[in-house]
Amino acid sequence: MSNRYLAHLQILPEDDAYREIVNGFLKHDRLIERKIQVLPPAGGWMKVLEKIKDCQLQRFGERRLLLLIDFDDVDVTNRKQILKSKIPEEIKNRVYFMGIRSEPEKLRSSCNKKFESIGNTLAAECAEDEQRLWKHELLAHNAAELARLTADVRPFLFR
Repeated sequence: MSNRYLAHLQILPEDDAYREIVNGFLKHDRLIERKIQVLPPAGGWMKVLEKIKDCQLQRFGERRLLLLIDFDDVDVTNRKQILKSKIPEEIKNRVYFMGIRSEPEKLRSSCNKKFESIGNTLAAECAEDEQRLWKHELLAHNAAELARLTADVRPFLFR
């Protein structure tokens, strides 16, 4: 568990598949695991929105929040606009939305990797400032948000 008063990242996954991906991310050897808190899966992308208030970003100014959601093969820009419209203005700069263009199972099939292996690969690329898997057609739409997130969290999240 992270210290709520120091820079840290909370991750709110939509479902169990994202939780497994995050578990793989947490196993990367350069990650400072105590700087991340993984919350229980919300049970759907709309439920992710409902749980944002429980994360208490207004109270803890060093907390960042990563929301992992499926984009369900819909217009990514439109879904992100819906999500952003639900976030209070004073915390928008510390909330990040990322996810798979369709659903995690399609990425798993396409990569022929287990969810945890996908997460570990994504962590390695974040730590090394590389983007191979991140450029996969099911993840490429995250590029701008990934850049914003890594610029903010890499200094305290990786050794």
